[in-house]
Amino acid sequence: MSSPDPQVRGARNRSTPTPGEGPAPRGPVVAVTGAATGVGELLTRRLAASEEVRQVVAIDERRGEIADAQWHILDVRDPAIAEKLRGADVVVHLALDLDLETDAAARTAYNVRGTQTVLTAAAAAQVPRVVLCTSAMVYGALPDNDIPLSEDAELRATAEATGVGDLLEIERLGRRAPRAHPGLNVTVVRPAVLVGGTDTALTRYFESPRLLVVAGSRPTWQFCHVDDLVSALEYAALEKVEGELAVGCDGWLEQEEIEELSGIRRMELPSAVALGAAARLHRIGLTPSPAGDLAYTMHPWVVSVSRLHDAGWRPQWTNEEVLAALLEEVEGRHTVVGRRLGRKDATAAGAAGATVALLGTAALVRRARKARRRL
Repeated sequence: MSSPDPQVRGARNRSTPTPGEGPAPRGPVVAVTGAATGVGELLTRRLAASEEVRQVVAIDERRGEIADAQWHILDVRDPAIAEKLRGADVVVHLALDLDLETDAAARTAYNVRGTQTVLTAAAAAQVPRVVLCTSAMVYGALPDNDIPLSEDAELRATAEATGVGDLLEIERLGRRAPRAHPGLNVTVVRPAVLVGGTDTALTRYFESPRLLVVAGSRPTWQFCHVDDLVSALEYAALEKVEGELAVGCDGWLEQEEIEELSGIRRMELPSAVALGAAARLHRIGLTPSPAGDLAYTMHPWVVSVSRLHDAGWRPQWTNEEVLAALLEEVEGRHTVVGRRLGRKDATAAGAAGATVALLGTAALVRRARKARRRL
């Protein structure tokens, strides 16, 4: 007798219960890409424990720690993924690279090609549903945005912010897939500012000693805790809701409320100064955040979560609670003028903190020049 496949050893096939366990669950077989880390791991763990799910197929480039999933180790860009998806009822595609430190071209190649391959493979394997996860950032942060934006609002973002170009292309692929592959249903989940083990330009905003506020702007903040995103993805995977879905806390916080709750004072700068400084820092490689990220701290982009609400879903976190969790998470990672500027690590200065650092560094340079002239 041959030994079990080492990639699936320890997996429990829910369709064949052992004697005494009773009938197998009648729910769907759910495949999750990016299942070993981050949101993918959390969703895989949740689905594997659910009585509504018959089996979880976990796909990643390394094996994760969830024993109750059937693991397949491969890159999502590999066309062989089609065979691994055969028999699944739904694929939740979470194998995305949105790391600020990743080379932009390599990141785009992975994200776009991976999504394209997963959609094509799902159709080839006759999987009826694919769930994609992007971000509410695809709506764009603009001064004339409705507050909140309807889930059907036009996607007006540009590719100027970190990773948003990739997300827009993923959205385009998701819209095209049902036309190219009749019978394939695509659901898109768009979280607000994601918090909970995440590192983004927007979470780094709160690492700064002062909160940058661009004069004349109206920042509004809506958060999404990763636990709520996972529960929303579960709803989508179980076909309790479909279509284009925004997910986040109910309501939003104005900038003044953010400052009061966080205890972090603001630093207000003219638009030209803030955007110019952020662009210069990014151009010379001192920060991974392009100037386009600042728009999401300047203009409103909060969203309605009505479709999930209508399906019975409710967030377990409030904006105030998520902000408190974020502040606790970033504690001790504040940007310090002249010390962290230019470091290529996970706690390097974000666009807002780097702007403050640039101004402080410029002042120090001017002082040094004056001192040399006096010698």
